[in-house]
Amino acid sequence: MEPSGSSTAASLSNHTQNSTGSGGCPWEISDKVKLCRFLCYASEGDVYTAREEGRVIMESTETLLSLLEQGRGAEVVEEIKRFAQDDRAVRLDPSFFALALCSQYSELKTRQAAFKAVKEVCRNPAHLFSFIQYKKELKEGMKCGIWGRALRKAVSDWYNEQDAMSLAAAVTKCKQREGWTHQDLLRLSHTKPANEAIILISKYVTKGWKDVQAAYADKENPEEVVKVLSYLEVVEKVKHSCDETEVINLIEEHKLEREQLLTDHLKSKQVWRALLKEMPLQSVLRILGKMTSNKILEPGGSETQAVCDRIQNETALKKAMIHPFSILLASENYKRGQGYQGKTKWTPDSSILKAMDTAFYTSFMNLEPVGKRFVVAVDVSTSLSSIVPGTSISTAVAAAAVTMFFARTEADTQVLAYSEGAVVPCTVSADMTLAQATVELVKIPGGSTDCTLPVMWATENGKSVDVFVILTNNPLWTFAASPVESLKKHREKSGVNSKLVMCGLTSIGHALANTDDRGFLSICGFDLGALSVIRNLAQDLI
Repeated sequence: MEPSGSSTAASLSNHTQNSTGSGGCPWEISDKVKLCRFLCYASEGDVYTAREEGRVIMESTETLLSLLEQGRGAEVVEEIKRFAQDDRAVRLDPSFFALALCSQYSELKTRQAAFKAVKEVCRNPAHLFSFIQYKKELKEGMKCGIWGRALRKAVSDWYNEQDAMSLAAAVTKCKQREGWTHQDLLRLSHTKPANEAIILISKYVTKGWKDVQAAYADKENPEEVVKVLSYLEVVEKVKHSCDETEVINLIEEHKLEREQLLTDHLKSKQVWRALLKEMPLQSVLRILGKMTSNKILEPGGSETQAVCDRIQNETALKKAMIHPFSILLASENYKRGQGYQGKTKWTPDSSILKAMDTAFYTSFMNLEPVGKRFVVAVDVSTSLSSIVPGTSISTAVAAAAVTMFFARTEADTQVLAYSEGAVVPCTVSADMTLAQATVELVKIPGGSTDCTLPVMWATENGKSVDVFVILTNNPLWTFAASPVESLKKHREKSGVNSKLVMCGLTSIGHALANTDDRGFLSICGFDLGALSVIRNLAQDLI
């Protein structure tokens, strides 16, 4: 992750030695590890809780503050940029919070590095609004203002360095967030637009469409200004149109999105059908139930067929970089026929379910191997029929899917089932379907839980394992031996820097005791972020 031989790499290494210098411990949880965990999932600890949302607070940033006090702020900013840009972060709010904190720190170099990084970390208006709001929240605690010269320049640069057409689309789609608007930011930053197209967009945001019309009506405008002007004219036209046919034509011709429409427009089935044609695939998956409930997608309809074709289109799936677990979550929720709040109900369409099933397997092409040796062990000591919290997926299906992700992606993966003091190798292979993998797991009889069995099995059988992924839905984890000692024995015998991830599929907070060993991580519940956390740990990124 760090450039080899650099002083930054030496000072922020994941593999820190014991500060006493007496031989050292390669598994010490360094400040770097704590920072990276915070940037990844908003906690410096060794527990990732699935679907946990909420604002980042100062109390969770002890190590971040410590690194700043050590004069390592510029290094911290580099790490923030890496996590935000390389899609390592499960949640982006910690990056915005950390950048805001760095931008208000007393050391000049830290502040300069933070403000310079704003345009790289805040990739869209929603990100920028979040960053500004965190600065506002930190203002009182740190006894300093936020709209100084440096922030004004950073915000001005963010707007001025955008492509004009992209910025025009952005300011009309995401108009406000976190209590901030583009008008607020342009006004408070005293932005001086860098070119004619940005001048036009700035005037549109701060003065409104009528002022723009008056200013540009009789002028000979550059080509880029003409393009932006035409686009904004379309956005304004659709906002004031009550003609369904006209709205649909504007959507289809200019690829407008639902954020640019009025609420009344979204009461029309035909408008939704027009939106679906170019809607991002991830968004389509989220609203399939609603579209079916409202009869926008009907059995045998042309719109339904078009959606099915998009869902299973290899090029579309590749472009959207959709993970198979996202498709599985959407498929199981759609199959359920009811929203989580219980108000929206629908009869699942068989053709949509079939398309999602095809898409699930096709999307495996989006998974990139880590290149490590994995053991994925499933606890069958209790019933696997319970549901993963916050989803419609049974723990059996979730466990089977996880084994498939590794079996199909990583060349060296061993799948195990364990219970009643025994470990049973499973024949979950890369060519199995999800249903076949699920059957393979649930056919094994259950018994008592001992989550150290897979590690002991690997040690006794001379297997060298980089990462153990233990999946269980038992809320009370028991161990015949200490998991720490079991993993240490495996490391000593195999000579491998092995790691262990304990995934409590139905857990809402239970985790391994604090081990002070960087190679241990607990996951409570399960979601797409859990897979990112496992990947980051395997690659020594957290």
